[in-house]
Amino acid sequence: MRIPSQLCFLASLVLVIHAGPISQPSDKDEATAEHYLKSFYNLTDVTDETTAVRREAIQLTEKMKEMQKFFGFKVTGKLDKETMEMMKKPRCGVPDVAAYSTFEGKPKWQTNKLTYRILNYTPDMSVAEVDTSMEKALQVWAKVTPLKFTRIYSGTADIMISFGTRYHGDAYPFDGPQGTLAHAFAPSLAIGGDAHFDDDDFQKFFILVFGHSLGLSHSNVRGALMFPTYSFTDPNHFSLPSDDIRGIQSLYGPNRDRTPIQPDPEVPTTPNACDPNLILDAVTTLRGETMFFKDSFFWRRSPSRSVTQLPIKRFWLNAPNNIDAAYEDPVQDKLFFFKGRQVWAFNGINLVPGYPKTLSSFGLPSSVRKVSAAVHVKSSGKTLLFIDKVYYSYDARAKKMDRRYPQRVESGFSEMTGAVTAAHISNGYIYLYSGTNVYEFGLYSKKYLRELKNNFFLPC
Repeated sequence: MRIPSQLCFLASLVLVIHAGPISQPSDKDEATAEHYLKSFYNLTDVTDETTAVRREAIQLTEKMKEMQKFFGFKVTGKLDKETMEMMKKPRCGVPDVAAYSTFEGKPKWQTNKLTYRILNYTPDMSVAEVDTSMEKALQVWAKVTPLKFTRIYSGTADIMISFGTRYHGDAYPFDGPQGTLAHAFAPSLAIGGDAHFDDDDFQKFFILVFGHSLGLSHSNVRGALMFPTYSFTDPNHFSLPSDDIRGIQSLYGPNRDRTPIQPDPEVPTTPNACDPNLILDAVTTLRGETMFFKDSFFWRRSPSRSVTQLPIKRFWLNAPNNIDAAYEDPVQDKLFFFKGRQVWAFNGINLVPGYPKTLSSFGLPSSVRKVSAAVHVKSSGKTLLFIDKVYYSYDARAKKMDRRYPQRVESGFSEMTGAVTAAHISNGYIYLYSGTNVYEFGLYSKKYLRELKNNFFLPC
């Protein structure tokens, strides 16, 4: 029986939650774990009834350790919280392997000229959106290999693309919402290369990629496209991370018709939201969500409190990594990023023409080399710009700095004696970050209320 590889195109990046063990896993959790390990780590049933209980326990422990090692968790063999959380994530269904990998036997297409055909469509997208998304997804791979993709409208293509639910014509039925999102078969005759999307899960903002259809298996490199629970956004600007480029070129070689792409030497390490020593670079709101920035990643917290993690450049292609500060001006519908002596402005994900600009565009003196935190008060139209232990007040409507500034932070926010490293507003309170601590103040009274840990708003 052919085992399908699963097409990775998830709606959100995995957020690894480090926490203690589940004290007493429920029967449902144990059943979920057993199903997961059977699906992705080759856990098999024990048929010898005389040793079944002991052997099943040993197998479960060993397969749990294998899974924990793959994801970089603490290897205990026990069903702890972070392991259970990972098992509940929507994901691809191919078994997990280390770094970039090809399937056993290294199956690949024996021609560089491949065809694809879209058999049907999903109600979640228009016909044009599906057509464009498929073309762009395939071009992601064509840019770094000699592969050429041509669409056909009848007959059998190398890659047959379809949408379906539950039992949909192969031996691998889908499992409904929030489970396996799609699957694709490794290169071969007949069903090889075909991609099936679960219509119970499919949403139009997914970016479609076909690494498995071309012969790649999963990677355990966080930030790689082929990481089993990885996802990304903005198909217009997406480019493959270095691990994926190395993987696909190990099968097909580079695209010699283009200027060689120089991948980053390493995929950056994903920051851990629950690290007690984590110091956030910046925090801001954006259209009802809250964004927490660290290095080249950010956490995206929705009003429902769900959190996903994304690379900054997968969302804002023209933004810098390792930003110093950020804030939203909802009246202008703009998001501002600060790094060094420059500031960037975005409408959604699009860079505003004329940016980046220098800090002097805010009226800051030339002696200011960086802004360490920023926050905008919508009701007053004032933007507070923090430079360590002092802050300025910028009038966004008048486009000039208010008089009598800078002031010491502690003169405006009592009890705040350290340098401000990030700031944001939530539910009528202003939160000032200083290192690993967060200080809560009344938005208008500026009265100190309490001290919190740096990950108070993140799921730990």
